[in-house]
Amino acid sequence: QVQLVESGGGVVQPGGSLRLSCAVSGLTFSTYWMHWVRQAPGKGLEWVSSTNSGGESTYYADSVRGRFTVSRDNAKSTLYLQMNSLKPEGTAVYYCAEPFDAGQWGQGAQGTVSS
Repeated sequence: QVQLVESGGGVVQPGGSLRLSCAVSGLTFSTYWMHWVRQAPGKGLEWVSSTNSGGESTYYADSVRGRFTVSRDNAKSTLYLQMNSLKPEGTAVYYCAEPFDAGQWGQGAQGTVSS
């Protein structure tokens, strides 16, 4: 059974940081590109970041580039998203996902940016 389990969400003030983790089991993690997608309250899904299977290549939405960093530890089958300089518009449920080949999504982690 494939599982993607996010953790690390929380409440921070504007300008603060959060680090999300996504522990993956049930598939060969090191062979898959992985992605972070978010959904703000009342809005649709927004792609945030992707990394290739080895972690050497990373990609970001314009809205987060320079503030967010995606990484992975293939030995631990874990994906990370370091989010710095958070803005109120960063309030969202953050999902890790491999929606293309494995067709898998995590349950989401809530990140709230509020003063």
